[in-house]
Amino acid sequence: MRLSYSSRAICLLLTLISSLLHTTSAIRLIESKSLNSCQDNSSFTATLFNVVFTPDNASVAFQVTGVSSISGYVHAEIELIVYGYSALKTTVNPCDINLAGMCPMNIGQLDNQPFNIPVSKDVISKVPAIFYGVPDLDGLVQIYIRDTKTNVSKACVQAELSNGKTVDQKGVGWATAVVAGLALVASAVTSGLGHSNTAAHVAANALSLFGYLQAQALIGMTAVSLPPIVMSWTQNFQWTMGIIRVEFLQDIATWYQRATGGTPSTLLSNLHEASVEVQKRSLDFARKSVVYGFNDLTKRSSDTGATAASSAAKNLVVRGIERVGFRARIESTNIFLTGVIFFMVFVTFTTAGVALFKAFCEGAVRAGWFKGNKFEDFRNGWKIVLKGILFRLVLIGFPQMTTLCLWELTKRDSSAEVVLALFFFLSMTVSLGWAALKVFRIAQRSVAMHKNPAYILYSDPTALNKWGFLYVQFRATAYYFIMPVLIYILLKSIFVAFGQGSGVAQAVGLLIIDSVFLIGVSILRPWMDKKTNGFNIAIAAINVLNVIFLLFFTSVFNQPGIVTGVMGVIFFGVNAAFAIILIVMVLFATAWAVFSKNPDTRYQPMRDDRGSFIKSQTQLTTELDALGATARGDMQQTGYKSRLSDDEDSYSSGSGKGRGNAYGAAGVPLPPSTANSHISPSRHQEPPRSPIDPNMPFLPSDGTPRHGTPTGYSDSPNRGMYNGENQSHSQFHHPAPPGSAHSQMGYRQQNNGSPWQRGAGYDH
Repeated sequence: MRLSYSSRAICLLLTLISSLLHTTSAIRLIESKSLNSCQDNSSFTATLFNVVFTPDNASVAFQVTGVSSISGYVHAEIELIVYGYSALKTTVNPCDINLAGMCPMNIGQLDNQPFNIPVSKDVISKVPAIFYGVPDLDGLVQIYIRDTKTNVSKACVQAELSNGKTVDQKGVGWATAVVAGLALVASAVTSGLGHSNTAAHVAANALSLFGYLQAQALIGMTAVSLPPIVMSWTQNFQWTMGIIRVEFLQDIATWYQRATGGTPSTLLSNLHEASVEVQKRSLDFARKSVVYGFNDLTKRSSDTGATAASSAAKNLVVRGIERVGFRARIESTNIFLTGVIFFMVFVTFTTAGVALFKAFCEGAVRAGWFKGNKFEDFRNGWKIVLKGILFRLVLIGFPQMTTLCLWELTKRDSSAEVVLALFFFLSMTVSLGWAALKVFRIAQRSVAMHKNPAYILYSDPTALNKWGFLYVQFRATAYYFIMPVLIYILLKSIFVAFGQGSGVAQAVGLLIIDSVFLIGVSILRPWMDKKTNGFNIAIAAINVLNVIFLLFFTSVFNQPGIVTGVMGVIFFGVNAAFAIILIVMVLFATAWAVFSKNPDTRYQPMRDDRGSFIKSQTQLTTELDALGATARGDMQQTGYKSRLSDDEDSYSSGSGKGRGNAYGAAGVPLPPSTANSHISPSRHQEPPRSPIDPNMPFLPSDGTPRHGTPTGYSDSPNRGMYNGENQSHSQFHHPAPPGSAHSQMGYRQQNNGSPWQRGAGYDH
């Protein structure tokens, strides 16, 4: 049988991909360890089936144990199907090879010892060599047992095939976990060292990488019949959803379920009594009547274990989330609790790590290992930083917990687990929604008073460290985009959790959601700069491509099997290459942040001028810089009191106590557009509320002029965001009065228009 030109091209593609993969076995083989019925009223069932075909020694090794209701002389018609392509058809007569117990066949128990069947070189030559090398072979062998005299089919059995190679490797999961974790840690350390621009970029890329890996895991959790290579590839990233097997945790989950009135599944412990099929594309019978076994599995009723033990020949089909758990060797009733436990462990260890780092920093400063200003902002406000980190962990775990919690509501393993699912889902959703609304309100106030959302969002360290995880990755004018992102994640989780009964509905829903998201981000480009926008838009485009593949995997277009098989290989190739590119980019950014003396040089300043509020400058050259310093309290402050976390309707960082409307808290003249923005008719006599405490002296009380515009200030190591220590007034120059021509030139010499709106997104 000769391969067509298109088939040879497909084989060449498979050869190129397999040559890039690590081979787990040097021996060419095709094997199977399960046998399932493919015909109604089949007269033969197997409880044990092991077969290995090794072309190098031209033989097939069999070991079969089963029950037969066939009597008389029979012959077997064998067909090998790989990637939907019929690679081999042959007929075997048991009498010709002296096969004991099958010439003739007798009714009763069939308990054969291992035996070998020779295979001719002519038959071996018909099997393409590529089938021995490509990982996660998408193939099966169908065997029809026919009566020799009447040629009537007495039984049909089929076996999934494997060549001993797979892309489901623990090393892939560990590597991606380490890269994402290192990037998040590096961003935190870099931020503590004062490199806010670098920290924002590294954190944004790390979170985007994590989101891409979670999207891959969600593909594997759908109820679509996936090609084997797609199942194995997506299984590598199920750790992002908390699907990680630890033996003692499984014991805890089983005990908890029993203690709360549930009945644990015993599927994995009864594999010797029930044949379990992992639903995949090549097994058409899995979509037919044999799914009665799956119904027994998913009902989670009290007779699950008894049913499996009482029927030795039962077929169980697992799909979607249960398929993921089965491949990870986690009982289906333990999947939800496993995810919850790992999320809580993640949060607990992170909290402990932050507390230990705080203790280490304090000890290092006392021992003289660190300078006094090392991680000073973190040491002075570590509790607020910890709150922000916990919120960020909730954001990272949101796809995982929403999917598992909503899915648990459909399974109801026990009443206590349902309560846990409702608690985690509602608490995480409400907390993130409230935080996003808080950011929206703060930004709206900033725009209303100062024509720039960056002013208040970035001027207060308490708000920045607590809520910044929701908006620092976006440009200042796209502060609201966290809301569409949360809705996007929630909708995807709903389709994956509630759509386990229909793979087509899941594929169509995910395609619509991802397509709308891709169009939105392509138009708005909400992230902080061009590179970050490109990074995230590329991820969104790949996600859309993946769900298009997913729609084809449902066979809704009735395409030939070989087309679906090749699309599975392409899915793996595209995502493997893309994942490598993302990991390399994140690794490079992480290494640069850690080892560079000044990592901020790699990134251009943000066009929204957030740096004017976050990071102190040695030379104030614009009104925006001066006001940023005023809002931070850099101008001879002795205390800092934030009101950004209060639920107040209005506040301003305008004048200090007793100052005129045209001057800021430090005597800095405000632009005409905002000089009187804080005054309303109803509150004309009431001084405006400011994030800076008006009771604290902003300038020295030694008679120094208070109306001067500073041209520079010293970034003293003793100044902190949180403690606001005093600074000597000798660090400041004594500039000309604010009304002088020299003072006006100092503000306008490099800016033709008012810089108040410059860079905030209003100039383009």
